[in-house]
Amino acid sequence: MNNELFEALTILEKEKNISKDTLLDAIKQSLLQACKNHYGKTEANNVVVNIDPQTCDFEVYAEKTVVDHVEDELAQISLTNAKLKDSRYELGDIVRVDIKSKEFGRIATQNAKNVILQKIREEERKVLYNEYYQKERDIVTGIVQRYVGRNVSINLGKVDALLTADEMIKGEVYRPTERIKVYVLEVKDMPKGPKILVSRTHPELVKRLFESEVTEVKDGTVEIRSIAREAGSRTKIAVWSNNPDVDPVGACVGLNGARVNAVVEELHGEKIDIINWNDNPALLIENALSPAKVISVIADGDEKTAKVVVPDYQLSLAIGKEGQNARLAARLTGFKIDIKSETQARESGDLLEYEEDYYDDEYYDEDEYYEEEYSEDSQEYDEEYPEASEEYQEEQPGEKLPYEEDEGADENRDEGDLE
Repeated sequence: MNNELFEALTILEKEKNISKDTLLDAIKQSLLQACKNHYGKTEANNVVVNIDPQTCDFEVYAEKTVVDHVEDELAQISLTNAKLKDSRYELGDIVRVDIKSKEFGRIATQNAKNVILQKIREEERKVLYNEYYQKERDIVTGIVQRYVGRNVSINLGKVDALLTADEMIKGEVYRPTERIKVYVLEVKDMPKGPKILVSRTHPELVKRLFESEVTEVKDGTVEIRSIAREAGSRTKIAVWSNNPDVDPVGACVGLNGARVNAVVEELHGEKIDIINWNDNPALLIENALSPAKVISVIADGDEKTAKVVVPDYQLSLAIGKEGQNARLAARLTGFKIDIKSETQARESGDLLEYEEDYYDDEYYDEDEYYEEEYSEDSQEYDEEYPEASEEYQEEQPGEKLPYEEDEGADENRDEGDLE
């Protein structure tokens, strides 16, 4: 058993995460290349290399044809030399001739070494690419290395990633050795190793952070249906629960805000609004404009537009600083939102239009409702005072009813003596 080779391959397999079969294949190729260099041949199709993967013992031999006159030393053998190996060989037979790798020259050995190293580097690069390609569209934790111009180099363990200036949160300062979480945008396979681009501004970064902090989001009980983000300032997320017994907003906020505060801390104080998702566009828009109160919402699902009316004192809150709240609500819902105050809506007639639509949707007619209510009250009164009914009046004309007052009462009422 070739113990030294076996131990070397085992160490490389653990450190570089390269399979032993791949390394053995690299050794085979290096020995074939060494044979070509040693014999000065561009091809060595008749050379065979066998390596036992269990013991790492190997043999190298050439399959030579028996001829009278040798013209190609690597491919042919004389009949005399063939007879020395076995007297039964005749012209045209194939003889296996062992090749001593120790006899290779310095140049052939160096070339074999380079082949092995090149193969190891290629496999190492491929392993790194596959490892981080699986993390594409996910978050990873890295250590800030240094600034490269306006960009930042971040070490992810086995490879460095690049955080470009466009993907940085405005106002954030990254210090060397600082640990930060980043979102993997893209992994490219390059000759010198994988090139990894990461981001701190992508909306999916917030989603992945909630998945790491909120168990219900990770297992799918709570879904994050939509995200709108202005990195470094504010983020709105709409959540939905697949379990009626689970409050999606409460699950994301956590006890005393522990879960959402962990995300806010990672984003260096970025404000996060969590709202309930609703399949009804009007209700979704109303939720998206929180914390502002809404009087009415008229949403057009085909045109993706919505008219929103808010109280006069809530207009600035609904629009937000520099229009941020309305802008994020529009991104979150996918609707173009037109916000008006109650006074503006009344002047333009939008509020009246909403009221008409509202009453058309009621389950009862207003006149019929009050007529029915009045009839029920009249029936109860007739039962309490039967002598006041119309039937009794027809039978007993001229009799004073119990609720009728004396003539003096009218005079007193006129004078203000009765309350």
